Amino acid sequence: MFRFWRRDSEKDEEGPVLGGIPLGPRPWLVLGGGGLKGLTHLGAWKALQAHGFEPSGIVGTSVGALVGAALAAGRDVDELMARARELTRSDIARVQRRALWVSGFRAEALFQEEPFREYLGEVLPEDGWEALEIRFQANAVELASARTEWFGIGARTDVPLKEAIYASAALPVFYPAAALPGGLYVDGGVEFALPLERAAELGATGIVAIDPGAAEQADAREVVLGGMLAMHQRVYSIMSGRLRREALRNWNGPPLLYLRPRLDGYGTFDFDNIRYFLEEGERGMNELLDHGAADGTAGGPQSSTGSRVTAVP
Repeated sequence: MFRFWRRDSEKDEEGPVLGGIPLGPRPWLVLGGGGLKGLTHLGAWKALQAHGFEPSGIVGTSVGALVGAALAAGRDVDELMARARELTRSDIARVQRRALWVSGFRAEALFQEEPFREYLGEVLPEDGWEALEIRFQANAVELASARTEWFGIGARTDVPLKEAIYASAALPVFYPAAALPGGLYVDGGVEFALPLERAAELGATGIVAIDPGAAEQADAREVVLGGMLAMHQRVYSIMSGRLRREALRNWNGPPLLYLRPRLDGYGTFDFDNIRYFLEEGERGMNELLDHGAADGTAGGPQSSTGSRVTAVP
């Protein structure tokens, strides 16, 4: 966990102060990708609500897009967490039979898209974009042009909310690409796994970001033993993780309160540890906020994750 604070010569505008970081009058919430690990977003949101945080907008990618859309629609966090605890593999990760055939290399993806789409229909509001109470955007990447497309208020709303969220979470190899006007779209994390810059572009005066992405280090032997899908996912994580870390190192945008929960060693489709993901999100956010209150804005003590709480000028 880290706390970043960009100091400006101008006097800070009024707005919420979380973890010792003044977020200004228009704070935004940024939710990154990470598969089931992204359920930590719900626990973190519960902690933020307890501290009175009300974002002006939400930007999410992949699972962060799903959670972000549900939160923007005003869904009760306890209800969402209860539903998450009941989530099973067959709900969203049902294997396509064709992928198991000898000719399975030609299958479009490992998992069927219908169960995941049905799940999205149950979690997201029927009224789509019009039901959102908080400004929200999500991203997906178009395969042919490699461009990142943004969906939501102030961007594209010509496709249903459910379709845009599916596109943002369509992890390559695991889920089929989304066929939308303009092309075929896949997981937004291909380019922006933690879309901080987008929140800044949309006018955020401060950002609270939650990052459940893969760890920088992994057990290579376990990856190899996991087979080609594990290899693919690890390589994907290496590339997206590098982009994410570079964005953080070079950050010079509005004040940023950044949470990276303790998720090292857990998999993208780790259904056995959903309860832990939910609890860790709440624990991690509470710790981050408590450290800020105790440490002010200067570099603080070691947190329980082993990461130093720091302020970046």
